[in-house]
Amino acid sequence: MTAQTLYLDDPLYHYLQSVSLRETPLLARLRAETQAMPEARWQVAPEQGQLLALLVRLIGAQRVIEVGTFTGYSAFCMAQAMEHGQLLCCDLEGSYNAVAWRYWQEAGVAERIELRLAPALQTLATLPSERYDLIFIDADKANYPHYLEQALRLLRVGGLVLFDNTLWSGRVLQGAPDSEDTRAIQALNLTLKDDPRVDLSMLPIGDGLTLCRKR
Repeated sequence: MTAQTLYLDDPLYHYLQSVSLRETPLLARLRAETQAMPEARWQVAPEQGQLLALLVRLIGAQRVIEVGTFTGYSAFCMAQAMEHGQLLCCDLEGSYNAVAWRYWQEAGVAERIELRLAPALQTLATLPSERYDLIFIDADKANYPHYLEQALRLLRVGGLVLFDNTLWSGRVLQGAPDSEDTRAIQALNLTLKDDPRVDLSMLPIGDGLTLCRKR
């Protein structure tokens, strides 16, 4: 046993992947293509995509929202895990939209996914309350506190909202950050710590993944 989360150096991280990651060849190809793009840093870790799929299955999610889709890796994982149901992806227009659609179609999950290209807060504001099972948020960090409020409106009781990048490569430790994104993530983390509306766990996976269950 250990009283503190282990530090994963490269050999231990590679071991973790070798004994637990079940990435399909198509997902691996999408990840490799994404890594060659200038925005590659936006890509979720493969073990994180696998965790999202597991959470979808664990709660039987059939109505899922993703805020920030990029080349579609995490959406691919969640759509496959749903088998039935619908995934609404919110993103802005970019060349990576076509990459996402190409892989979703090859995987046979495109019919489960709707991609809306508009500012996500505008899209979320049009959706009915307390209808969704899971919401994954990995988009503009400055709006994280606003995404929280929309997510809690949209989720059913017992539904999950997940925030990516909540450790922000350690920048959350800065005392007086210049970055609006950093300040927003700090504010979100402090708000969630004592928010009576949710059950909470922050996981040191990827760049930090915070899970919240709506009470």
